[in-house]
Amino acid sequence: MPLLVMKFGGTSVADLDRIANAAEKVKREVERGYDVIVIVSAMSGKTNELVGWVETTSHLYDAREYDAVVASGENVTAGLMALRLQEMGVPARSWQGWQVPINTTSAHSSARFVSIPRENIDAKFEEGFKVAVVAGFQGLSEEGRITTLGRGGSDTTAVAFAAAFGAERCDIYTDVDGVYTTDPRITSKARKLDKIAFEEMLELASLGAKVLQTRSVELAMRYKVRLRVLSSFEETDENSGTLVCDEEDIMESKAVSGVAYSRDEAKITLVTVEDRPGIAAGIFGPLAEAGINVDMIVQNISEKNYEGHTMAVTDMTFSCPTNQVARARKALEDARAAGTIVYDDLVVDTEVAKVSVVGIGMRSQSGVASRMFAALAAENINIKVIATSEIKVSVLIDRKYMELAVQALHDAFELEKV
Repeated sequence: MPLLVMKFGGTSVADLDRIANAAEKVKREVERGYDVIVIVSAMSGKTNELVGWVETTSHLYDAREYDAVVASGENVTAGLMALRLQEMGVPARSWQGWQVPINTTSAHSSARFVSIPRENIDAKFEEGFKVAVVAGFQGLSEEGRITTLGRGGSDTTAVAFAAAFGAERCDIYTDVDGVYTTDPRITSKARKLDKIAFEEMLELASLGAKVLQTRSVELAMRYKVRLRVLSSFEETDENSGTLVCDEEDIMESKAVSGVAYSRDEAKITLVTVEDRPGIAAGIFGPLAEAGINVDMIVQNISEKNYEGHTMAVTDMTFSCPTNQVARARKALEDARAAGTIVYDDLVVDTEVAKVSVVGIGMRSQSGVASRMFAALAAENINIKVIATSEIKVSVLIDRKYMELAVQALHDAFELEKV
């Protein structure tokens, strides 16, 4: 039988009525002739509640017990979904991660997949079961302990199952009806895309788009898993949602497919750093060890007169999430105290935002950057930092202009047009 993977997020299974609604969608696919693997998240808000219970019980908690508690939310949903399907006459069985088993590394709360053997679930399909309801977000370590995959791990679980079982498609049901050219809350002109390339979706996800988790898109791109993003709350058919697929499956790409933004960015500048070989490693090595996600980097070379001698110096600017600023500051100050690096001042600006245009069409069409900069200049928006890649141009701007910038760029590239 052809096989389909369907994933339902927390809002899609938030209560018994929504679980029943999701079950109806699963039943419809069974009636179309599919065997179905359903991946479920915990009910909306349940994971946060469980995390709160752990932190209240133990401030310095054991990560293994944290995973044992937090993984239970998905177990409840899986059991309820299987029961609902059985009540509807669909042969279904729930599976926890250890029962499959979903083999992972032992990095508790951030585990990664090692393997997903097919034998146990395949045997149930052969017995006549039509649906396997699998608890997402969790797995089993080599030591036989429950692990979790980190936030958004159910998306990644769904893609991993689709790859392991050779599924025809992986449908991600969520609270939006697809991937849009930008956030519809910022501009009413935002348009739902019928198709988007893996690379574009990966960039949008990493730049702040919340539709899909970054790791799930990486996995889908590596194993060529066709993803479809759909709404749980609307009637759907084979043309619904947005298909995330290979670039070759898209007939002709516009230069820009979408505008993404990240509100919680900070800009950090080390002023007057000695310009010598190894200085970049001296700065970004300690930041990496502290777990800082450095993004945009700009280096400005100049000269400084020191005691009658001219010396080459540089200002080094980079961006990182605002919630990592304190750790970044400490890592750099510790490196300075240890003599690893020398700088005159450390300047932090936490009132910036990152806005990006993304599109695989940039590879074959020129002028995207100049068009972007002209659109921002027309709105009198100053650019603080610029970073580019083959299919992306990102800028840091004052946060108060973020929504204006998104709207201006959406209009400049006429993304409302098909």
